[in-house]
This record gives sequence, structure tokens and C-alpha cells, in this order.
Amino acid sequence: MGSTLRVNPIACSGHGLCAELLPELITLDDWGYPVIADGPVPLRLAREARRAVTDCPALALRFTPQPEPGPAGPVRPGPGRSESQVFQKKRRAGA
Repeated sequence: MGSTLRVNPIACSGHGLCAELLPELITLDDWGYPVIADGPVPLRLAREARRAVTDCPALALRFTPQPEPGPAGPVRPGPGRSESQVFQKKRRAGA
């Protein structure tokens, strides 16, 4: 599971340190505020991304874990099982 980098635009003061520490993922707009690339942080940049998060003077950067991929679709009854049997099994399991 990867992580994405997010900025809190309200907390950000536009210091620009994040872009200096992680220019591969963060650029600055015309006013000096960070623009972060979409998508997960590559593993090769995880260390630099953590440093940018911890060194942000305004504490405006954070990692957001990406959710694990869920099941491909709804649970369907297998051969010889009715939908009520599938529901009862899920209810007993606490789902």
C-alpha cells in the first residue's frame, strides 16, 4: 500500500521548503504555494517525502494512506447456496 502526499492549503504559509526537499513531486505556483503531483509517492522517494512532511514549518503536509483494493464485486452465492445463506454467514461474521 502506497501513500499520497497532501497539503492543507489553509495551514500552508508558502515557505517553499517542501519543493526544495522534494522537487520530483512538489512544484510551486505563482504565489509560492505547493502543487503536489497526483498519485502515490514512489518508494524511491519515500524518505525524502517523509522529510518534507516533518520539516514543513507550518506542518501543512501529510501522508494519506491509499485504501487497499476491495473485492472485485458483490458477494454472490456459490453453487448450491442461496443468497440468504450468504447473508446469514456474513451476519454471523459481524460484517
